[in-house]
Order: sequence, then C-alpha cells, then structure tokens
Amino acid sequence: MSTPSAFLGFSLSTPFFNDQNPRRPHPPCRYLKMNPPMLPITNPSASSAMVATTSLTANAATMLIQEHHDETSRLLIDGRAVDTKPFLPRASSYTSTGTPVNGSSFYQQRRRRIASDTSLASLTMDGGGRSEYVAHAASETYLLTRLGFKLLRYLGVGYRWITRFLALGCYALLLMPGFIQVGYYYFFSSRVRRGIVYGDQPRNRLDLYLPKNSDGPKPVVAFVTGGAWIIGYKAWGSLLGQQLSERDIIVACIDYRNFPQGTISDMVNDASLGVSFVCNNIAEYGGDPNRIYLMGQSAGAHIAACTLLEQAIKECGEGESTSWSVSQIKAYFGLSGGYNLFNLIDHFHSRGLYRSIFLSIMEGEQSLHQYSPEVMVQDPNIKTAVSRLPPIILFHGTADYSIPADASKSFAETLQRVGVKAESIMYEGRTHTDVFLHDPMRGGRDDMFEDLVAMIHANDPEAQAKDAVAPPRKRLVPECMLKLARAVSPF
Repeated sequence: MSTPSAFLGFSLSTPFFNDQNPRRPHPPCRYLKMNPPMLPITNPSASSAMVATTSLTANAATMLIQEHHDETSRLLIDGRAVDTKPFLPRASSYTSTGTPVNGSSFYQQRRRRIASDTSLASLTMDGGGRSEYVAHAASETYLLTRLGFKLLRYLGVGYRWITRFLALGCYALLLMPGFIQVGYYYFFSSRVRRGIVYGDQPRNRLDLYLPKNSDGPKPVVAFVTGGAWIIGYKAWGSLLGQQLSERDIIVACIDYRNFPQGTISDMVNDASLGVSFVCNNIAEYGGDPNRIYLMGQSAGAHIAACTLLEQAIKECGEGESTSWSVSQIKAYFGLSGGYNLFNLIDHFHSRGLYRSIFLSIMEGEQSLHQYSPEVMVQDPNIKTAVSRLPPIILFHGTADYSIPADASKSFAETLQRVGVKAESIMYEGRTHTDVFLHDPMRGGRDDMFEDLVAMIHANDPEAQAKDAVAPPRKRLVPECMLKLARAVSPF
C-alpha cells in the first residue's frame, strides 16, 4: 500500500498543489487552510496510522516551502492561528491574476519556481559539481524533515501513530545499507536517464534504466510505482529498474501527481501520458516498440489497471483521439495491487488510510465503480473494450496484510470469466514488502523476479540462454537486518 523508501524521500517527492478542477466536489473531511490551497487532513484526535498522516505531512511540508509570500502569512491549524514566514529565498517568480475576494481588487501571488528533475540532472557530476549536488539534496532533505516534524507538533498525534512512526524509523535504518547502494546507482549511474519530460503537468517525468549493451532493440517495462496514492514517486522503482536492466530489459518508471495535488483521474491521465511517451519514443533509447509491457505495484498496480481499461474504452468510442493503443502492450503485470475498491475501503480504513481521505482520492463514493477495474470489466456495455485487453498476470504474496492476496485472485478469476487471458501467481508467506523490497535486497534467486523475466523473454531464445548463465544478484542487506526489518515493518 505504501513504499518504505518514503521515509527517506521527503526531498525526492516534491509535488506542488494544483487543484484546478471545478467539477470535483470538496472532500468530506476537515481542512488545513493555506494561501491559497486547502489540504484535507485527518482528525488529529483520532489514533492516526502511519500511511495517511506521514504522507499528508510530507506533502503539506513541501507546500509550506513552495507556497510563500513576501509578507507573514497566517496558517490556521485546529482553530489556532500560527504565523508563518517564507522558508526559502525565491529562485524566480511570476505574477498571476486571481479572482476578487470580498469585493477587493485582484490579488497577486508569487510562487517559487520548482527545479525540475531535468535541471537537477543537468548539474555536472565532476568535482565540485557533484559535491554541490549532494549538499543540495542533503540540505533539502533536512529542511523538509524538520518542517514535517514542526507541522506534526501543531497537528498533534496519537500514541498508536507514534509507535508506528518509530517502527518506520527502525525499519528504514535496518534497510539503510540497501537504500544507500540503490540511491548511489540512481543518482550517479550513466545508465539512468532521470527526469525525462512526457507531459506538461508538474509531475510528468519518467526515469529510464538502460541495459549495459545495446546490441539490438530491447524489451521495455513501463512501470507505475506504488505509494498509497499519496507518496508515489518514480525513484521508488529504482531497485527494480536496476535489476531488470541487468537482464537486458529497459525500464521506464513513470511519475504521476499524488493526492492532494491530484485525484485518481489525474493519476490515471498522467500514467496514460507516460505510457504514450514510451510507446511512441522508446525506439530512440534502444527499446523495441513491439515488446512493451505495462507493470504497476500496489497503488501503482491499481492506477495502471485503470489506465489500461480506460484506454480500451476510449478506443471503442466514436471520435476518441488516442496517442497509444492497448494493442501495443504485450502484457500487464500487477504486483500486490487492489482492483475492487468496494472490497478494500474498510480494510484501508482499518490500516490508517481513512475513509474520508480515500473517498477524496477517488473523487467520491460515486466514482468507486468507475475506478474498480474488477467491477468495470463485468459491465456488458464495455464488452468489446474488455476483449481488447492484453494478457494479465497478477503477482501477490499470501501474507500481504497491506492489500490482501484475495484482491489479485478475485480479479484474475473475474477476468477469466469475461474471456480475458489472466492468471494470478501467489508467493507463499511473502508480505507486501517481501516481493518488492526484501527479496530483491536479499540477493540470489528471487522467485517473483525470475518469473517476471521469464515471461518477458518467453519468445527470445538468446535472452533465455543469457538468463540461464546470469550471475546471482548480489546481497544488499545482511540477512539478520532483513529479518529484523520484516519484524518491525509497519506495512
């Protein structure tokens, strides 16, 4: 349901608020008033769980930096007015004209220009440039973390949430050896192309992980990362991207707007634009446009499934213009995903992703049907669209308590009943983080990874021969630390 790397990712995920859809109803929950956005928050008196509160805090802390004014502003938190001053100097700004407030004249608002991943990538990695880059990342991480704690002090937290946050801290520390190695590869490897722009929205960026050799077109995986629809970020797929690229597979990790910056329709639209970019441009990077696979993990699996089904429906519509086709996707891989929101809303509420927040993410209860792929594929009105879907393979651990394994089993069975080629592959005793994080960090043979590679290379004898003699993956974290991390994991 969420990605543990989020604990380290305050500086990586830097969305700025962009709620410009007037048709979207106000979410049924309380608000944290800011200038000018409004941020839904949970009831601070309730026993908040780690996922919802930490995620909202990270986004809120980021917006405190990104929305600042010349004069001291007022922040209203639980009825208390708090003076806030700008935290960072402006890099550059622009003046925009807004609507009148209480009959007054138009107001002017300045917003700090957000440095894109592309501009970060343009920093030289030689000598002083590298030191400057690392120093900038470290200072930004420290600042955002400090602001997050400050905001939490204002909001108040419950005993249960505090224990979960401490568990998260221990979990991240135990996996730190792996995080450091993956982070170094992500920032400094010449085979990683970070921050490629695929659209005009704030988070419309993707990362490409390229194989070492370029002897012919390579198969491609377009990957949508998880993060509870709140803290998703393209860098969460860096470990998978690195390891698949070592098997001559190109990986495109697609970023997308998170809540409250966007809701589910924005996320699906962003993912669709990212897939479109991959389908239409991957040949320029050595990819094979005839061997493109779509994959998502956790919340990303849900978003990717919605994207695939929505595209199929568009292709069956009259006069619909599309920039890519589901026929270009050879298969869909869903990892630890949930596909029937009606069956999951109560489970998420018990896990800390409260009903009010979840319904706000999904644009209200009336939209649960539209964004439940398992329910949608049973609609006889879209039977033709469903018939266009590619083969669907769903991976899940039987010990997953973030999203129960029955979510994948049920979706696969439903797809089979409506004529779609589908199967679910269960991994006995594996948790939500085992299949995506612990097992890859353990090194050696990883059942899910080997199954995934075997399916991608199914019709490529040369690639299969290379896979047979591929060296075992190196261990990133000692076994004792992995076992302790699994024991304290709040996910």
